[in-house]
Amino acid sequence: MTEPQSAPHPKLDELVAVLERLRAPGGCAWDREQTHESLVQYLIEETWELVDAIETGDKDELIEELGDVLYQVVFHADIAAEAGQFTLEDVAAHMTAKMIGRHPHVFGDAVAETADDVMAVWDDLKKTEKPHRTSVLDGIPQRMPALALADKLLGRAHKVGLLDATLPGAVNVADEDELGPLLLAIVASAKANGLDSERALRSALRGLQQEIREFEIEAASDAGVIGTTD
Repeated sequence: MTEPQSAPHPKLDELVAVLERLRAPGGCAWDREQTHESLVQYLIEETWELVDAIETGDKDELIEELGDVLYQVVFHADIAAEAGQFTLEDVAAHMTAKMIGRHPHVFGDAVAETADDVMAVWDDLKKTEKPHRTSVLDGIPQRMPALALADKLLGRAHKVGLLDATLPGAVNVADEDELGPLLLAIVASAKANGLDSERALRSALRGLQQEIREFEIEAASDAGVIGTTD
């Protein structure tokens, strides 16, 4: 007689079961009341706590914070499952298919020997998967922290050829030990003068995004002109 095999991830299954019990009738009133929208604040908070754990390099903290983020995923999936929308298995299946599809150099016949090659393949596949995205700015979450958004937008501006992000700007900073105090000094100066650093940077980024979109339109127009004269 063949012995039944144990579940490959018993602790993950146990976590799912705990969440289901908390949200079941007779469980926890607070958990029952939560929605996707009400959980956003906790997802953001737990994500930043995970970032802190990664940056401090504390293994126990990393385990705890990864667990907190995982719990958020399980929580959202349970809310959706109760509403008859989708399940945690659907989420996992979609991500599995996505990762296999995005890595044809591993699961298929494509060749991508360097990290840059991989990113080129990734970008091409995203264009095929999301044809409704007509700008490199599409899909960028605007509520990202301003500095993270700035880094993302500069990368997109480089991609379309608006600027060369590999060249040092007006202030050339060689390492993060130098960069940190410089950024802090800028924020301190802004505060002393009653300025809002976050708002100021976001305002500049809106201008950069407008430049990118105008550059894309001009480039598309030029390409169209070239195409009709060939």
